[in-house]
Formats: sequence, C-alpha cells, structure tokens
Amino acid sequence: MSMPKGYKVELGYATVNSESGGLGYREIAEKMTSDGFKMNHSTARNVFIAAMRKIAEDMVTLYEVRPDQSKIDKIASDPRFQVGVSEAIRDLKV
Repeated sequence: MSMPKGYKVELGYATVNSESGGLGYREIAEKMTSDGFKMNHSTARNVFIAAMRKIAEDMVTLYEVRPDQSKIDKIASDPRFQVGVSEAIRDLKV
C-alpha cells in the first residue's frame, strides 16, 4: 500500500549505509530472490517492521501494564528505535 498523497513522515525513515555492513530493503530483496525466495523491497520492509514490532512489544511490556498496539506500531517504525536495536545487536557481537 502506497502512502497517501501529501503524507509526511514525522520522524523520517531509517537508512542503512554500507559502512555499517547493512543492506537496504531493495538489496535484501535482491539477495533473498537470488537465494531462491522471491521477494520485493516492500515485502522485505514488511518483514523487517514485523520483527521490530516483536522487539518493541517486549520493550513496551517492560515499562507498561497494557501495551497499546498503535504505540507499538509507532515505536517499531521509528528510525531512532531501529538504530538503537541495530546498535544493541552490533554490541552483542564479540
């Protein structure tokens, strides 16, 4: 589903640069397709956001009694949260 005309993103989009060793959604989709799993860039983004939602839900549960789904969705799509998760994972690598 495309964004409605005139839609403005409040916090922007997370971007991944090659210096950090990450891939963009298009590169992920191309890699998955070459490995035999047909995928386009929007599916790659949807899978990524679904994973971020699971992490966000656990994080919200730590601090709140009843997590609100709209709050979880907003957190999962926030580039600052995505960068924080990326840095935490990078710190786990030894």
